[in-house]
Amino acid sequence: MIISHKHKYLFVELPHTGSTAVSRELCENYDGIPILHKHAFYDEFLHVASSEEETYFVFSGIRSPLDEAVSVYFKYKTNHKENYTKPERLKKNGGHVTNADLRRFSFIKNNDADFPSYFRRFHTYPYDNLSRLSHKEFDFVMRFENLQDDFAQALGLIGIELKRPLPVANKTGGKSRDFISYYTPEIREQARRVFGPFMRRWGYDFPSEWGDNSVPWSSQMLFHACGILKKFYWRHLRCNTSLGARLTRKLSHLRTALL
Repeated sequence: MIISHKHKYLFVELPHTGSTAVSRELCENYDGIPILHKHAFYDEFLHVASSEEETYFVFSGIRSPLDEAVSVYFKYKTNHKENYTKPERLKKNGGHVTNADLRRFSFIKNNDADFPSYFRRFHTYPYDNLSRLSHKEFDFVMRFENLQDDFAQALGLIGIELKRPLPVANKTGGKSRDFISYYTPEIREQARRVFGPFMRRWGYDFPSEWGDNSVPWSSQMLFHACGILKKFYWRHLRCNTSLGARLTRKLSHLRTALL
């Protein structure tokens, strides 16, 4: 999370939306300073913010899950920054790599799994992310697909002149073609079920060549039901490490049993 008291803005980092590049640029050229921790929740900020800071211009990012899923697959596939083989990167050692990450990394590595195989195995429930917490309340949300222009627009709304194009940071290697091409015909129906509700929420469309791209009502209902539970967990339990850890283990065991 990045704040500027000079320009009165707050940037809330959402994973996989270009937040590393934006945060770095804000700190280097637009008087931003890091606060709390990377990917901190807006609610965490509100708990410590002054009445004046609560009025700051708040912005963040969003990304099509179709694109994000392919990018995350290649992070596992290429062992991005050796994240999945360095012990210090593991959650239990104070890092950010979870047991779920290790399972996905091992599945791809041990089976030389292509994207469709990975997708069928690990993308079974309606997709959602931390944008559910507060993004709809923010002053501006940048689209990853239009990040350069949206970043310039965000600065303009704050009253800052763009100094240079936004540099690329933390780029994922391995992708050799457009992300849509990785969705082979046999996984497109699953993609509609898994990503459809989130994409409808944020105004994203499936490729027209996929044919009927309506979102199943069952996926929509499950998305909303799970969203209520996830929002409660993220907002009230995740920061309580002991209780949150116990609940996470129980949910993980339940998920394994269902699969």
